[in-house]
Amino acid sequence: MRVLAAMSGGVDSAVAAARAVDAGHDVTGVHLALSRTPGTLRTGARGCCTIEDSRDAWRAAEKLGIPYYVWDFSERFQADVVDDFVAEYAAGRTPNPCMRCNEKIKFAALLEKALALGFDAVCTGHYAKVVTDADGHKELHRAADWAKDQSYVLGVLTAEQLEHAIFPLAETPSKAQVRAEAEERGLSVAKKPDSHDICFIPDGDTRGWLEDHMELAPGRIVDTQGTELGEHRGAHAYTVGQRRGLHIGRPAPDGKPRFVLEIRPKTNEVVVGPEALLSIDVMEGIRPSWAGLPPREVVAMAEDVDGRSDEFPVMVQVRAHGEPASARAWLTRQDGQQRLCVRLDEPQRGVAPGQTMVLYQGTRVLGQATIDAAFADRAAAAAS
Repeated sequence: MRVLAAMSGGVDSAVAAARAVDAGHDVTGVHLALSRTPGTLRTGARGCCTIEDSRDAWRAAEKLGIPYYVWDFSERFQADVVDDFVAEYAAGRTPNPCMRCNEKIKFAALLEKALALGFDAVCTGHYAKVVTDADGHKELHRAADWAKDQSYVLGVLTAEQLEHAIFPLAETPSKAQVRAEAEERGLSVAKKPDSHDICFIPDGDTRGWLEDHMELAPGRIVDTQGTELGEHRGAHAYTVGQRRGLHIGRPAPDGKPRFVLEIRPKTNEVVVGPEALLSIDVMEGIRPSWAGLPPREVVAMAEDVDGRSDEFPVMVQVRAHGEPASARAWLTRQDGQQRLCVRLDEPQRGVAPGQTMVLYQGTRVLGQATIDAAFADRAAAAAS
């Protein structure tokens, strides 16, 4: 099988490519140039996709004896990931750029080009597993090492993309074993630190980066009754659940701290209130997709313009390294638009619009949606 190995310049993708070679595949390595200013060398463990990383990937490919190329995807990355990141913050949401990168770049643009060039599959160093069910359908599952599991950020993959995805690290019990294997293979990236933070904000200062890329619009900080408590320099600098840095200047009547409850882009207001109001038990998501076949209840939903599927049990995760929570989910269709709804068995705190909710059943990833609304169903609580 002709396999295109996406090589980021890190140890995971290098070992994944090596294992693809060991499996007998005809492997070609490719590094994605995503930055418009690739001359900047990374320092420490922050960021990724720099010229330093492309050189590390080249050295790994040379050691493995496979062809190696660098593909310039910077324009696509700017439009689909960076610009989307800014637009989401401008709309009062908290986006996850890694989800968009996997969706739009690594498993859309890259796979599309790979298939056009005659490759059969794309191989990456993600910790996740593709399983084939009894009927031959592909499913996405958690990796063996739950501590390193990356199935959450792959929840955007479709059934067609799973057909052409290979994750050689799926059964690896620990990152330490990957590093040890890289050392044994003589790969220079064996001890290279993991990258972290948002790759196009390598210093980790998201607020500062946004201030440089968005027009600041001062506005009001208000309580849940609409009473003005202070002024902000730009609503994008705040996130739901934030406590520090509000600069309100006067305490709440009960003396307890206030938290950011909501960002209102239309009125450019930041709403603050007591910690108790951060708890939510209902989430509604837009742009749902299914990682393989959708649940039976979704398939059975009437094809009317408006409709609702039966509820089905799930575990839902809203952060890459968050704990999954038990819930009931259902799909609705209103005016031709699908919305994925989830009711949590136990309330969660600090869930913000723009985050991605990924649904699981056991180790299997069912699908995902971008959270559009998160709230407490107080009417249901009162009725009970």
